[in-house]
Amino acid sequence: MVDKPSLCMITQCPSLSPIQVNFMACQLFALAAAFWFRLYLSPRHASPLFRHAVATLLGTAFLIFCFGWYSMHILTVVFASYVIIIKADINNVHRYCMVMAMGYLTVCQVNRVIVFNYGILSTDFSGPLMIITQKITTLAFQLHDGKAEERIYAKKQHRPSLIEYLSYNLNFLSILVGPCSNYTDYIDFIEGRHISRRLRHHSGTCNGQNGYDMTPEPSPLNAVCRKLLICCGCMLFFLIVTRSLPIIYNVDPHFVANAPFLTRLTYAFFSIQAARPKFYFAWTLADAVNNAAGYGFLGMDENGKPSWDLICNLNILGIETATSFKTFIDNWNIQTGIWLKTVCYDRAPRHRLPLTFVLSALWHGVYPGYYFTFLTAIPITMAARAMRKSIRHFFLGSRGVKLGYDIITWAATQLAICYTVMPFLLLAVEPTLVYYRYVIPTLTSHKRLETSDQGYHSLGFFILV
Repeated sequence: MVDKPSLCMITQCPSLSPIQVNFMACQLFALAAAFWFRLYLSPRHASPLFRHAVATLLGTAFLIFCFGWYSMHILTVVFASYVIIIKADINNVHRYCMVMAMGYLTVCQVNRVIVFNYGILSTDFSGPLMIITQKITTLAFQLHDGKAEERIYAKKQHRPSLIEYLSYNLNFLSILVGPCSNYTDYIDFIEGRHISRRLRHHSGTCNGQNGYDMTPEPSPLNAVCRKLLICCGCMLFFLIVTRSLPIIYNVDPHFVANAPFLTRLTYAFFSIQAARPKFYFAWTLADAVNNAAGYGFLGMDENGKPSWDLICNLNILGIETATSFKTFIDNWNIQTGIWLKTVCYDRAPRHRLPLTFVLSALWHGVYPGYYFTFLTAIPITMAARAMRKSIRHFFLGSRGVKLGYDIITWAATQLAICYTVMPFLLLAVEPTLVYYRYVIPTLTSHKRLETSDQGYHSLGFFILV
């Protein structure tokens, strides 16, 4: 069998795997194509149909280049969902699409574990499939709620056309990394109303015609350059620092048996910190690609400058300075958080927080580490909320006291992240239990506790909360 194409066949890269090189090549090509798309295929120069077609064809080409025949899984769920959207009753379309999309994703995730046996790379086809699942269900829920009706019914349609649907799901701007965005916002972008509508809200006037504003639109160039600089910094950090602090070393038998407690805790802290820049890089680059095409305009900020953070997926400063577990979550993978809130948290009649974390775990996959992370996050989040509500107001009297409180809560949040996120990165049960056994209990005891695996897990959890 002939392997899928890889640029590493031409240029051997010692630091990146072939699939990662393919991903990088596609994203950099997407960045160049995005500038071309904005400048030469703007709504003034090309029809919406042509813009839809180009975005879809480029996105499909990226899929095939990166994932070969595995891309058929993504195309299968996209077309199957469109049949549901076209045929299903509007009162149940969101339920059918959720069951179908999440069910297919879960089957693929199970196959991923069985076939690759924990050896799968982070940029396998399940990543785009996860984004497609968000998009399919987002559109279905918006159709059910009526949020997409204004644009659809204006054309006297009951459902989106096939080309609109394919473009929304498969466009080259977000096919590999996302983020998921609002269907109406995307269609406004393709048809030329995306920026003018938000400028109209800012100024209260509109001098446009034919669906878009004839005044000069704000340029995304500054925002794109700033985000690309962040990407360069994250890439350098990944190549120099992250690769020298492997997560798996936290459960290395020699390390956990001989290293002092403070050494193990310090390494856990810095290895978790070092694991973030690869996510920062991927999400920031994806945001820059969308901005380069003219998508992602939020409006004018308080200083009268254009903001291009409508579909931004993270706030790095907010993450690194988070003084609560909730603040960390709110600034991490923002668009996924919005999706979870839209399809689960705001709709669940009871137990909203646990159900949302369970859905998040299921969406991420079936590796046991995901469930250790998200199930543990439930009581930690609830405890953090209760603690913050009960005592925070006592520390707001003076700037110095509040600063001390912020420092302490920042340190506590980082320890909570070390405890909660480590299984997510370790994936398997055995290394997770090793981490719980030899790292967490010593937060209160400097000698190894001889007890069962369950005892270590419970003790570590209750100590931290």
